[in-house]
Amino acid sequence: MKLAILSREPKSYSTKRLVEAALAQGHEAVVLDHLHCNLVLEKGQPGIIYQGERLEDIDAIIPRIGASVTFYGTAVVRQFEMMKVPTAVDSQAIVRSRDKLRSMQILSRAGVGMPKTAFTNYSEDVPAMINQVGGAPVIIKLLEGTQGLGVVLAESAKAAQSVIEAFHNLKARIIVQEFIAESKGADLRAFVVDGEVVGAMKRQGKEGEFRSNLHRGGSGTLVKLTRAEKAAALLATKALGLGIAGVDMLQSLRGPLVLEVNSSPGLEGIEKATNQDIAGRIIEYTASLGGAKKAKPKPKKAADRAVDAQSDVPAGT
Repeated sequence: MKLAILSREPKSYSTKRLVEAALAQGHEAVVLDHLHCNLVLEKGQPGIIYQGERLEDIDAIIPRIGASVTFYGTAVVRQFEMMKVPTAVDSQAIVRSRDKLRSMQILSRAGVGMPKTAFTNYSEDVPAMINQVGGAPVIIKLLEGTQGLGVVLAESAKAAQSVIEAFHNLKARIIVQEFIAESKGADLRAFVVDGEVVGAMKRQGKEGEFRSNLHRGGSGTLVKLTRAEKAAALLATKALGLGIAGVDMLQSLRGPLVLEVNSSPGLEGIEKATNQDIAGRIIEYTASLGGAKKAKPKPKKAADRAVDAQSDVPAGT
């Protein structure tokens, strides 16, 4: 089976591990830079041109779409979908997860626990916004921020008001979120593949840092999730329609609170913390999608055809 990994970073840990895992399972793996994919839109024959040639023989894809190129990256994934090539992560699910406000609306509707969150369209009533999430200290996040960038902890209402007004003056869209003090600068990352938590780690921010992201100097250690934490991670992943996800949660006095659901979670931190072959699980899942595409329906037996025919007869005849 030929699997394509959509990645702009062929030498990154995650991309290399996916290639290694695919080869180890007997598949062919190619890395495609999605920004170099040219889309051909034609009635009944959607296609992709890559390095001057039309892609014809891809059995399934694994999108590794960076946040900065979400628009074009998801367009490429959507093109593969139009070509009937299965994808480990659907294009629309990537779009949902990348929009922090939209994803939190979806999670809220699904009954997923989360910190109290407020959003306003450049309203001047900033004090009310702060009070709506329980008052200072509060977390202020850029809707477009990733890897802990664009996240500010405001210790006082006055500081929060200054930060919010500054962002608004820059026409930057933000959310204001409740600060969960009892998490003590740590969060949980649950890695979900095909409706199953395949690994989990606790990420602890470095001293003096409220953000636990590994990109910000945090450290990851193996952790065993509670039933409630597993349930929250799976519900969040299902609500957003993701086949692969990294779910970030805080441990609070009222249970697990989901912060974010990442549609292209990195593999290095989770594999090193858990000593699990997460890349292998992703390849197994993706290959199963490709295999399902190629499976031909079995011919029905005479008895089955008779049942089908009977079910087509209108009631009362």
